[in-house]
Amino acid sequence: MTIVPVMWSVWGATVLLLFALKMYTARLTRDEDDQVILHDSFDHVKIEQAALMAKVGKVEPVQRVVFWLAGAATIFVIAFYVRDVLLNLHLI
Repeated sequence: MTIVPVMWSVWGATVLLLFALKMYTARLTRDEDDQVILHDSFDHVKIEQAALMAKVGKVEPVQRVVFWLAGAATIFVIAFYVRDVLLNLHLI
């Protein structure tokens, strides 16, 4: 078994997970309001927005880690094929 199917599978899984996390956070922040609530009668809206931002805050670190993993996997794929081309051209 060669490394190529494993390499592409890992890359595809990380990119797919990153896409899913982006879609999830977009779905969460769809209902976010960009307004300042000053009156006490809108406390329920303030509580909803705080709960929404708490959910987004929990997802952001995971999203950041998956982003860096996808970047590292992409660099690995590119380096693998650059090395392969250089070996085929007998440059290394």
